[in-house]
Amino acid sequence: MNSDRVEKEVVLKAPLDRVWRAISDSEEFGRWFGVRFDGPFVAGKSVTGTMTPTEVDDDVAATQQPYAGEADAWHIVAVEPQRRLAFRWHPFGVEAGVDVSQEPTTLVEFTLEDTPDGVLLRIVESGFEAVPANRRRTAFEANSEGWAAQTELIRKYLALGERV
Repeated sequence: MNSDRVEKEVVLKAPLDRVWRAISDSEEFGRWFGVRFDGPFVAGKSVTGTMTPTEVDDDVAATQQPYAGEADAWHIVAVEPQRRLAFRWHPFGVEAGVDVSQEPTTLVEFTLEDTPDGVLLRIVESGFEAVPANRRRTAFEANSEGWAAQTELIRKYLALGERV
């Protein structure tokens, strides 16, 4: 097990431009991820994300309730249309009673690849080795589980089509 990076993949049954919009448009991203942003994703800019229930899965929305209202800054590193979205954030930045504002961030990268079976979405979060030792394992495990859940949420979101 590589303790510095989390890697998840999912093949999505939707056109590339639709998947790109679901990850690159901050409002759409927030619907399936469960966060409300104060602006668009623009490379070199930061946005603040406030946890909100996801609109895609009532069971997941219920588990997010303890974190609802928690906010964290996301620094957008790259927006490469229909290929890559990357941002930096504080991993598991919603831990009760912990101020992560001075901690190092991790890099989260969403990459897309058209395949015969659909669009392959890869999510890689790296940089956990820089997280303070007392939080590293918790942050790694929480985000590993979180990204597994998020691959299912985006799949469900896209399966709903344009109704959301």
